[in-house]
Formats: sequence, structure tokens, C-alpha cells
Amino acid sequence: RVTARGKMAASVSELLREIGERDEPLAGLHSLKAAVNAVPLNALREVATGLRFGVLFNLLETDDREQIDVCVAILERLLQALEPVYLAQTYKLELQKGLQHSDDRVKVLALTQIGRIAESIDAVVLVLGSLELLKEMIHSIGGERISVANEAIKSLSRIAQNKAGLDALFTTSILQDLKDVMGINDVVRYRVYELVLGIAVMSPASLEYCVNGSFITRLLGELAGDDVLIRATAIEMLTTLTQSQHGRLYLAQQGIIDRISNMIIGANSDPFSSFYLPNLVKFFGNLAMVDSPQQICECYPAFIEKVFEMIKGHEQTMIGVGLDTIGMLGSCLEGKQVLNKTGTAFQDVLSRLGSISCNASSDLRIRCLETIARLHSLPTDQQTEDLLGMTESWFHALHNHPMETFRSLSMQPFPEIHIGALKVFTAIAGQPWGQRLMISTPGFVEYIVDRTTEADKSSKDAKFELVKALVNTKTIAEIFGNQHYLKLRAYLQEGPYFVKAVATVAVEGGE
Repeated sequence: RVTARGKMAASVSELLREIGERDEPLAGLHSLKAAVNAVPLNALREVATGLRFGVLFNLLETDDREQIDVCVAILERLLQALEPVYLAQTYKLELQKGLQHSDDRVKVLALTQIGRIAESIDAVVLVLGSLELLKEMIHSIGGERISVANEAIKSLSRIAQNKAGLDALFTTSILQDLKDVMGINDVVRYRVYELVLGIAVMSPASLEYCVNGSFITRLLGELAGDDVLIRATAIEMLTTLTQSQHGRLYLAQQGIIDRISNMIIGANSDPFSSFYLPNLVKFFGNLAMVDSPQQICECYPAFIEKVFEMIKGHEQTMIGVGLDTIGMLGSCLEGKQVLNKTGTAFQDVLSRLGSISCNASSDLRIRCLETIARLHSLPTDQQTEDLLGMTESWFHALHNHPMETFRSLSMQPFPEIHIGALKVFTAIAGQPWGQRLMISTPGFVEYIVDRTTEADKSSKDAKFELVKALVNTKTIAEIFGNQHYLKLRAYLQEGPYFVKAVATVAVEGGE
């Protein structure tokens, strides 16, 4: 096997030499592509390190799209086999030239390989001294193709992972290049913000570089702009900072969280607030989940009030954002307790959830059922008498006859609504009050063990999760009785896709 590998590696070397000597290289390129794909990467590494790919880079200088395609495919494979330090030492100039190529595939190839170099501390120092290369990368953010811009953002983010990289981007003439590229248009400006904020969340030091470069101040200025769509995008960008503790601290210290809370309050008097209000709510939703639901909801009561208002309103987009936010908050214990503290206000919201689950567009009904399931799930270690009483009272606030309502939803022919209802049953299946409701609902246990009600894989999986949630509780045998418990346990052991064999008898001569 080793000799076969050796032969393959030798054939790569031979084909490269032949291609350089031919006037029509395409056939040879196709052969080379097949050869490099046939050699395992570790074997290719041994041979690639000793080769020069200059001929392949030269063959990229053509208008022939097929030739470019094959060259890019070969180079992707060969360059991938090289160690980052060797790659930087040997092909830095070729990669820089690749960034100036008219074909986007060549640019993406160059940016991807520079990204690999940036992952290695020993290799990245070899490119940091090349301001021309960094400039070309920044200009790539301003290109028309999003694929090129995204790869440039990814590679520049990797470069900024250490102090030398941060210095190169924020304390040299490159800083001005970043600012100049922002002037191209709104889209490019926000690509630069995306890069900068991605760097800012890495560490307190990297945030300081971004602040000193005055990018964050400029972004904050856009919150007060006249263009509501730009305002919405600015809020979305700032949400990135909530992902890190130092980012949240900065937002609080600069008064930005208060400012966004005031924007929620002021939204009532702004006829265009529907454009940016969802992002304001998402900002606080994210902040609450990474920080503390209780602290955020108590310090900024306008947030939770607005979420309730959105759910009770009639604007489809707002209802959807409100549902997702309540579901996110209600997925953790602290969030559940915060919602419960609002008293009758949340009872009204629960009643509205019940209504949406039955009488709204399919999309909203599916999201609503997901939210109801998240609100009602309560792990065994959290099942105190008070919390069980809370989830039970919530369930009864949804509908006059919640079991019957969700049962009818679970019988609907729309798979996602059917599965959504099963998820609600799964959420309450681990709680004694949920089990008592199930056993007291006529025909419900028979429905659970009836495999004919599930037509597709996702539905079978959802039903199986319900059965598993029931069987894995300590109270199931006592509440359901032994006979039902044994049926459920048999269902669990048979798995989600079990099909009972039906015996058929052939009658000789029968027609």
C-alpha cells in the first residue's frame, strides 16, 4: 500500500512538470486533479512540501473559466496539505496576488489559506509585516460578492486573535483603510462593524482596541439616525456585544442599555418603530439569557411590558418575536419565576397563547406551541410543590379544556402542528399533575400507544419522546396503573419505528 501511495505522490510531481511544458494544459490539469484527490492528505503533505506550484498560480491568469475552476480545485487540495508556516514562507506573494484576481473563486481560495496561516501564531507573524496583504484583505470586505467578504471577515478575525494582529489592524495605516472601506456604502459599512464587533467580544483588550479605533462610538451614533432600517441593523450589531461579560459591562457603563430601554418606551410614539422594535426586544432577550432574567426584567420593566404587548397585538411579525422571547425566557427556571411575578398580566398572555395556538397562521401556531412547551417543561430536580403548582395553573390558563384542545391539535394532518402538540404533552409528561390529566382524559393513553397516528419519521420521533418522558418518571406506574405502564414500557423497548408483523394465510386455489 505504501508503494502505491509513493507512486501516486510521484505521479503528482510528474504531472506538474508536464503541465508547465504544455501549450494546452487543460487535459493535464484534469489528470492532476484526479491524482491529488486520490492521494490521502498525510501522504500528499510529504510530497507537496517539496514541490513548487508556481505553474498552477500562473495558469490562473486566464479568462478560461474551466481552467480557473480546475486550478482552484487542485490548489485547494495541495495548499491544504502544507503546514501554515511553510505556506506563509513560500506562497505569501502568490496569495496576495490571488486577492487581486478578478475571479471570486481565486479570492476565496487565497483568503481561506490566509485564514489557515492566521490560526498559527508562528505563521501569522510572517504575514503581519505585509501591509499590502492586509490592505487587500480589507478591500475584499468591500467587494460585491458576499462569499468573498465573509471569508475576508473570517480571516481578519483570526488575525486579530493575538496582540500582534490587533496592533497590525488598529495601530497602523490599516486602521484608516478599514475606515475608508466603510465609506463605500451602507452594506460594506455594516460588514466592517460585523468584523469589529466579532473582534471586540474576544477579550477586554480587543474591545479596547475597537473602542480606541472609534468604531463603537460611530455605531452608537447610528442608533439615533433617521434611517429606521439602519437603526434596526445597529441594534442587531450591538446585540453581539451582549455575548461577552466585558461587552455587557461596557454597554452598561456607557449607558447604552438604558438608551435602548428608552427606545422601547419611545417606540409607542414613533410610527416607524415596527422596523426596529423587534431588534430592541431581541437585544434584551439575549441580554436576559446570558446575564440574569430577573435582573434585566426588574431593571428594565419596559422590556417585558413590551413583549406582553406584542403578543396581545395583531401585527404578525411582532407576535412572532414576542412568542420567541417568552419561550426563551421561560426555558429556564429564573425566567419562569420572573414571568410568574407579573401576576395577572402573564395570565392574560397565557390565555392569548391558547388562542394563537388554535387561531393564527401556521407559522405562528407552530412557534406558539414551541413556546408553550418550553414554558411548561420542568426538570425533576426543580419540581417543588410551588413550581408544580405554577406550571399546572399556567396550563389551565391556556384554554378552558386544555387537554382536549391540544389533543385535537395533535390529530391535525399538518405535521409541524401535530408535532408541536406532542411537544406540549411531552413537557407536562414528567410532572405528576400532567400525568393525572392524561389518565383522566378518556382514550388518551390508548392514543399515546397507538402507532397508526404517526405517519412520518419526525412524528414517530416526537411520539417516542413523549413515551420516554412518561416511562422515565417515578410516578408513572402509580398514576397510570400497572397495565398502562407495561404497555408504555413495551412501546419504549420496541423503539420509535416498530411495525407489528401481520400474519397472512394463503388459501390454495382461492381467487
